[in-house]
This record gives sequence, structure tokens and C-alpha cells, in this order.
Amino acid sequence: MKKSNLFTLAVFSATTLFFAGCGAEKSTETTATEEVATEEKPASEERPSPLRTLEGNVGASKLMIQYGAPSIKGRVVWGDLVPYNEVWRTGANEATYVDFSTDVTVEGQPLKAGRYSLFTIPKASGAWTVIFNSEWNLEHGHFQYKEENDVLRVESTPEWVEESQEQLSIAIESPGIVVRWEKLKLPIAIQ
Repeated sequence: MKKSNLFTLAVFSATTLFFAGCGAEKSTETTATEEVATEEKPASEERPSPLRTLEGNVGASKLMIQYGAPSIKGRVVWGDLVPYNEVWRTGANEATYVDFSTDVTVEGQPLKAGRYSLFTIPKASGAWTVIFNSEWNLEHGHFQYKEENDVLRVESTPEWVEESQEQLSIAIESPGIVVRWEKLKLPIAIQ
């Protein structure tokens, strides 16, 4: 009977080692597969609407502007991608913001030094509404916009040019800030 117990113990041990060995190999394969599945994308990949930051001067005031620069990519921009008569974040992703180092005059109206989100309300014809809002750090742009935080609303008349610009740009140039995208040129006078 002792031989029977010894034989049973030997079979049990061999079976355990066999299954443990198979399990270990399987575990190694799974780990390798999991590593491939969770591989991170390279940090060098750029987002679809690159974040742009620029600085410049208008008179005595130093300006800093940050915005997401979307591209047309074959889409209809005005009246479709950017609807008319609705608040637009004037860029992509988070809200565009402008920082003024001194008090300025925008389209003839006073605006205190500080940082503001920049919104516009595009129109099919006529002047557009340009909005400076006190809530400048909005992750989702116009989705978080609240009219009660508007500090200044002014009107600016867009110009429509022949040459189309693929990627949105905002520049600090005469007469202050100029927004360009597709065939739009929107000058915002600042003194």
C-alpha cells in the first residue's frame, strides 16, 4: 500500500508540474500580448488642431494670444462647421484667449488689462459680434461659454478675400488682431 501512495504522489506531482509549466508559458505569452495592446502612441504626435501661442505689441500694450488652429480639410466652414448666429470659440478645442498687459480700446470701447476668452458670432452678412469674456480658461470653448461673464461686446466687419487659407490663424497686426480662415479676414481694431 505504501507503493500505491508513493505512485499516487508521484503522478500528482508530475501533473501539477506539467500544468504549472503550461500555465507559466501561457502567462508569458499573455504578458507579451498585453504589452503590445497597451503600447502608448509617441509623444511627438501633434493634435489635429495645433495649439498656437503668439506675442506682440499694440501701442503700449503687450498682447499674448493662445488658440487652437483648425484646418478646413475639405469642409464647408462658414454656416456649417461654424454656424451663423451662434457663439464660436474662434479656434478649436479649448477657448481662445487674449492677454492685454495694459488697458486698451477695442473697436472704440474700453477694455481693462487682463486675460479674456475671445469669442465671435459669425453672420452670413454684415458685422460680426466680437466678445471678450472673463472666463478665459475653458477646456471646451463655447460649450462652457456663459454670456453673463461677457466683459465687452463689439462689432467688426469681416472682409472676404479671393485666396483661401487652409488653417486658421490669428495675428497681432494692424489694426490690432486679425483672424484669418478660409476666405475670411476679420480685423479687430485695438488701440
